[in-house]
Amino acid sequence: MSNPENHTNTNTNLTQSIQAALSQLENAYNPKDVEAGMYQSWENSGYFQPTFDKDESFSIALPPPNVTGSLHMGHGFNNAIMDALTRFHRMDGDNTLWQPGTDHAGIATQMVVERRLEAQGLKRRDMTRADFVDKVWEWKEESGDNITNQIRRLGSSVDWSRERFTMDDGLSNAVKEVFVRLFDDGLIYRGKRLVNWDPKFQTALSDLEVENHDEKGSLWHFRYHFTDTELTTQDGKNYLVVATTRPETLLGDTAVAVNPSDERYAHLVGKTITLPITGRVVPIVADDYVESDFGTGCVKITPAHDFNDYELGRRHSLPLINILDERANILPAMEVYPDLQTREPTLETTPKDYAGLERFAARKFLVAQAGEQGWLEEVEDYALKAPRAERGGTIVEPWLTDQWYVAVKKLAGPAIDAVEDGSIEFVPAQYKNMYMAWMTDLQDWCISRQLWWGHRIPAWYDDATGEIYVARDESEVRTKYNLSDDVKLRQDDDVLDTWFSSGLWTFSTLDWADPNADPRVLETFHPTSVLVTGFDIIFFWVARMIMMTLHFVKNEDGTPQVPFKTVYVHGLVRDGNGQKMSKSKGNVLDPIDLIDGIDLEALVEKRTSNMMNPKDAAKIEKQTRKEFPEGIPAYGTDALRFTFTSLASTGRDINFDLKRVEGYRNFCNKIWNASRFVLMNCVDSEGSAKPIDQTANPDVWELPEKWIMSRLNSSIKDIHQHFAQYRLDMVSQDIYEFIWNEYCDWYVELAKASLNDDSVSDERKAQIRYVLLHVLETALRFTHPIMPYLTEEIWQTVAPLLNRKNTDSIVIADYPQTDNAQISKQVESDMAWLQELIASVRNIRGEMKLGNAVRLPVLLQNISHDEEARLARIKNQFKALAKVESLEIVKEGDEVPLSSSSMVGQLRVLVPMKGLIDPTAELKRLDKSYEKLQKQADGISRKLGNEGFVSKAPVEVVEAEKVKLEELEGQLKTMAGQMEELKAL
Repeated sequence: MSNPENHTNTNTNLTQSIQAALSQLENAYNPKDVEAGMYQSWENSGYFQPTFDKDESFSIALPPPNVTGSLHMGHGFNNAIMDALTRFHRMDGDNTLWQPGTDHAGIATQMVVERRLEAQGLKRRDMTRADFVDKVWEWKEESGDNITNQIRRLGSSVDWSRERFTMDDGLSNAVKEVFVRLFDDGLIYRGKRLVNWDPKFQTALSDLEVENHDEKGSLWHFRYHFTDTELTTQDGKNYLVVATTRPETLLGDTAVAVNPSDERYAHLVGKTITLPITGRVVPIVADDYVESDFGTGCVKITPAHDFNDYELGRRHSLPLINILDERANILPAMEVYPDLQTREPTLETTPKDYAGLERFAARKFLVAQAGEQGWLEEVEDYALKAPRAERGGTIVEPWLTDQWYVAVKKLAGPAIDAVEDGSIEFVPAQYKNMYMAWMTDLQDWCISRQLWWGHRIPAWYDDATGEIYVARDESEVRTKYNLSDDVKLRQDDDVLDTWFSSGLWTFSTLDWADPNADPRVLETFHPTSVLVTGFDIIFFWVARMIMMTLHFVKNEDGTPQVPFKTVYVHGLVRDGNGQKMSKSKGNVLDPIDLIDGIDLEALVEKRTSNMMNPKDAAKIEKQTRKEFPEGIPAYGTDALRFTFTSLASTGRDINFDLKRVEGYRNFCNKIWNASRFVLMNCVDSEGSAKPIDQTANPDVWELPEKWIMSRLNSSIKDIHQHFAQYRLDMVSQDIYEFIWNEYCDWYVELAKASLNDDSVSDERKAQIRYVLLHVLETALRFTHPIMPYLTEEIWQTVAPLLNRKNTDSIVIADYPQTDNAQISKQVESDMAWLQELIASVRNIRGEMKLGNAVRLPVLLQNISHDEEARLARIKNQFKALAKVESLEIVKEGDEVPLSSSSMVGQLRVLVPMKGLIDPTAELKRLDKSYEKLQKQADGISRKLGNEGFVSKAPVEVVEAEKVKLEELEGQLKTMAGQMEELKAL
């Protein structure tokens, strides 16, 4: 029995609480009003800061966004994923830390600042290094604030008290520590190698900073004559024809290569040719790299200006000749290196008229000279991949230069083992293969960049002796190497690759290099639990973090520590047509614009403001006006976040469609309106609180209550499982299905029918209100990690009605746990039957165009004893929801009036036609339904007639198909009889 003391219909405080709740939840959901000030309140309350009092810990290091402007949709996507995971684990009882920070972004940031200065008439080279760096810091403060504000707008519950920047003192100290230790271990060295070189910024680039663009070019075919004038090819020519897309590199050729199995040139291997213009005599070598069926099968080899030629040159001990300076102009005297160990090259005089020419001017001049002198065979149009700097678009040159390198082979071994033995898991698993493919074919890592912005390399030079010293600062250099104060030292001007400092991110942000830091932070939150990242930087960032961390961070027993236990790899965010979002395509969306909304003119201005080509700008403007004629409405943060997580199927790129955001904005409305409805059903017409139980009393529950509690706990179980599997798309589906389809569309309607039924006892009604509120409050908590704002707003009004508000915020409320005792497959099966029963009546009503106001007489034929028992329990709900006027069971042998019917298994649901239904229309409807059922039956018959299916499929599957066919045949027989009756009228 329900305890009368729990009934609070006379409780003034409860009445006031409900009235206040209804007042707070205004008639319409407005995300702007809901979100205003809420995040700041969370942050000020310290909810995002970690604790150290739990048994289990969970931590994520935010992949640091570059301080170069603003966040894009990719940031919005991975922030939604990370925050959902973080909020879930915080509520689930773990010590939880989401570590935030930003990256200094080396060349990207320097380029932005240089452009800003140039707009003011200033150039970097006209400033001191210190003055320029000061300007960059000014920009960082401006841009960094913008980015952190955007992260806040996305609702990301990072611990801002621990915010880090890769150029902070703490992280800089970690970088120096790592560099010095690697150098002392013999794993960092300075050497001459071929690198990607940006002539505009005059710096080495990583592969990730180079983009290959499909462009139209030319393929020039040149004649290279044999040094021995008596020597000829098989077809009698005294020259070989080689083809190239970069004619100017002819100046640095040191060989011509052919395939060793190419019989056309076998007699020429070991002979020489004399290069045009330079007169240099170079050998003809054989190498498997050359493809016999490409062009003439002869390839010019320029080891100092092509990566493939560089490797071939190493195999054949060819000299390297550098023809370019740092601006990609032809050197006055070309530098000849017999090998990579040679520090000082010999010089070869540059041919007349080429010295000082810009590379493309030299190309034009050389082609013209070849034509005039008769050694240009032909020129053909050619589609090529042009390597351009990601920042600035300059054509990148492979260039021979002295740089600092990490010898990665020793570091790679443990990093491979950690993934092989399962210490680090990739989700989805196929990315393990991508990781392994990269790690087993590593080249030494070029870590130096010729920039002013970044971590300056902690190396000092004694120009008088040529010695290089590495230490944390100049004072340590002198102590470490026993140098007197009169030895003049010069610090290396280069800075480190951005990936070097970000490779230390998981442990450097946790104060690894700070001896005065709280040791609990590193001990509790490292290794981090999961890294959420895109597949495109698995090698450039993920692999390097694994290598660095395993080398430097140790467990108490001295064993290496991994940086994270799981790598969750997500896809790229593309537009609705599957196209990559880019400014040049004009299809970029700003996540903040989707949250706040943006009018059409502002959107057009935003998409075209940086367009240099007026035609491109006009095209994008036209496209934007067509796609968004009224601009973009304000969807709010929760709808956007739910869209992201609903699309987060592991590893796949997502096509972002605004209709999805609109649909989930409607979902927010649904939750809001359902909450108002529940609250309104807790007060009478005068606004006084109706009886609401404060605890569960299953003794008075009927099928709807048992069912919704079972589904609630089944959903909680599924959600926990899907969070553990990083299936955020399934978590979103679990939440959506439960709240919209089960709670709102079914239980709330069933509860409404009972609450409005005078025959239902007050005791049961008090329990129904409890269940309504309990399920809503629980659903708000399990939805919170994805929809933080809406759930907080409603939870603050609902939780007090059940005395559940033992915390100040849903952020730190307990995440719902599964009560297995509440889960009943039988109850869920019974309810599924009731839903089918109601749906059958609704289908008849809809197909016969009977309005909802018409209450229908319903007959049930072929009902089983179990179904009669079920019906007795839910008769009132069935009649109320299906709007049934009368309900009768047709017994065997009873005459059945001509009726419109629908089948629920073997049960026949009938609505007598007399006075309601047009016989002709009903016959047409039945004929259509009969045809549909017959197709289903025929399909199953064919399947069961297929010996391959019957012999290979599990026995239970075959039996299920047989039962389904028997059921369909019974329905067809019944329907055929009804159709005959209609035809006889």
